[in-house]
Amino acid sequence: MGAIADVERQLARLRSREQAVDDVPELRASTATHLVWAPPNWLAQARRTLQGLADRHPSRVVFLVPEPGRRDAVEASARIVEFDLGEAREVFSEVIELRLRGTPARHPGSIVLPLLIADLPAFCRWRGEPGWDSTAFEEIVHACDRLVVDSGEWKQLPASYGKLAALFDRLAVSDIAFRRTLPWRARLAELWPRSGRVSRLRVEGPRADALLLAGWLRSRLRRDIELVRRSAPETRALALDGEPVEPPTGTPLGASDLLSAELDMLGRDRVYEAAAASA
Repeated sequence: MGAIADVERQLARLRSREQAVDDVPELRASTATHLVWAPPNWLAQARRTLQGLADRHPSRVVFLVPEPGRRDAVEASARIVEFDLGEAREVFSEVIELRLRGTPARHPGSIVLPLLIADLPAFCRWRGEPGWDSTAFEEIVHACDRLVVDSGEWKQLPASYGKLAALFDRLAVSDIAFRRTLPWRARLAELWPRSGRVSRLRVEGPRADALLLAGWLRSRLRRDIELVRRSAPETRALALDGEPVEPPTGTPLGASDLLSAELDMLGRDRVYEAAAASA
């Protein structure tokens, strides 16, 4: 618990310093605790995504960075991110970074639980593919109300959708890969009833996005749909039984906007659950 006490001391000093510098009343309007499981190779991307959220989701953000090493250690740092709302008002978000080695990396639950803000939802953005049978993943799932993943970061597809589906009755689950497909799903819905007669879907795009599009169609139509895919870094084209689908208009959302949309959700996403189960 020494690391937790150190974090609280750092935050208390930072709050006092902010108040002393400008004497502006600070508004600590945390809407949630936002955990980020970010192994070192994912940490830079996770930080950039957080920075892009700006003041849309003022939260206590806790980066959990598991590092290799057998010796038990927890290195803690804390900072406060300030957002100017105008009219002499500011919002402050707390950002905590915990580097975990040894036992704390395998059993983060006892470290995470004291940092959760009471009576507010707890989200976890898990970067990369979870260790489905690991104690670390199990303890984080137990501590959170919502798990946010991006199955586009996974290698074991489609098998891992089955492992994810086992969690649906335990906590709410969001998949950023499914959110990315929303403009294309809207386009397919506009093509009804043509889209309701489809037997083959062709997708030029990432594996996860294609699987989820096909799973969504199967779950909505309640029958099998053949999927043919051509690899691409983003979804570029769809065809129904060989007929091209007009692409959606607008600029695709970036990583921060996609995450923000998932953080706005509190309940279960039954449509996603059905799509993942059918993928």
